[in-house]
Amino acid sequence: MSDEELLKNEKLEKMLSPHPLSFMRYQALCIFLIIWGVVLYWLANVSEWQSWLAEFYKLAIVWAIVLLIVGVIVSLTTIRWSIFFMYLGIVIGGLGLMFWQNWQNSAKIFIPIYTISISFIGFLLVEWYRRSHKYILSNQRIIFKGGIITKEERTLRYDKISDINAKQGLLGQIFGFGTIIPISQSGFGLGSDNAFAAGGIQVGEKKVKIMGVFGGGKEVQTPRARSYYELHGVYPYKEIKKMVEEFIQGKDVIPYHQKNVEYQKEQTAFQKEQVDIQKQMRDLLKMQSGSKKNVDENIDEEDVPDDK
Repeated sequence: MSDEELLKNEKLEKMLSPHPLSFMRYQALCIFLIIWGVVLYWLANVSEWQSWLAEFYKLAIVWAIVLLIVGVIVSLTTIRWSIFFMYLGIVIGGLGLMFWQNWQNSAKIFIPIYTISISFIGFLLVEWYRRSHKYILSNQRIIFKGGIITKEERTLRYDKISDINAKQGLLGQIFGFGTIIPISQSGFGLGSDNAFAAGGIQVGEKKVKIMGVFGGGKEVQTPRARSYYELHGVYPYKEIKKMVEEFIQGKDVIPYHQKNVEYQKEQTAFQKEQVDIQKQMRDLLKMQSGSKKNVDENIDEEDVPDDK
C-alpha cells in the first residue's frame, strides 16, 4: 500500500496474506487426486485386479465412479456443488483426450498419470488464488483486496464494526493461523447456509431431486463471508485478533438505537434553544415598543402650549 492511498492521519499497521495451509480444503481435493491416481495405477498394473481392469471401459468406469462419488459427498458436506462439477470436468476431459488421441490401449498408464498431473495443476491454482488475497490493517480501517482476473476491494472502518467472529481449525491451532470475520452494523459478514439431505439441491426457489430423491432443506444464520471479505487464515492469529479488538475499542462504536436516542436529544435541545431565541426576540420587541411609546408621550407634552 502506497502512502498516496493512506488517508489523513492514517498509519499503516500490518499487511497480511492467508497462511499457506489456510486453503487446505482445496488442497485436500488435490491430495485425493494424487492418492487415487497412485491406487488406480497399483490396481491396474500390480494387484490381482489388473487382469479384470485390463479392458479400457472397466478401468474408465471405476476411475470415473470413484471421482464422482467423492465429488457428490464433498459437495453435500460443504454445500458447494462446484466441487462435483470440477471432478466431472476432470472425467470428461480425460475421456475426451483419450478418445481424441486414441490412447485407449494405454489407459492403464495414462489415467493414473493424468489424474496425478491434474492434482499438481490444482495445487498451482490454489496457491495463485491464495496469493491474490491482501489484507491491510491501519489505525483507522481494514482494507480487503483480492481477485485474479477481476480485482475486488472492500474498506471497513473500525467504528462501523459491531462484532467479530474468530475461528481456528485443527491446523490453525497447530500452526498459529485463523480466520477473523468483522461483522458490520448493517449485518455484512452474516450469511445463511441452505443444507439439503438425501441428494437434494436447490435451484432458485425449487428443490431439484437427484437419483429420484428430494432433499429436505434447513436454513441456518451464521457468520460467513467470502475469503476476500474476511481476514482469512491470517498469521499470527492471536496477535491480529487482539490488534483488531483494540482498534475497535478505541473507536466510539455506538449502537443504532443509542444513536437514535442521542439524535432525539439533540433535536429536543435545538427546539428548546429556538424557543428561547423567540422569547428573547419577543421581549426585545416589547422593550422597543415601550421605548417608542414613552418618546411619543414626551413629544406630545412638549407640543402643549404654556398658559402662562
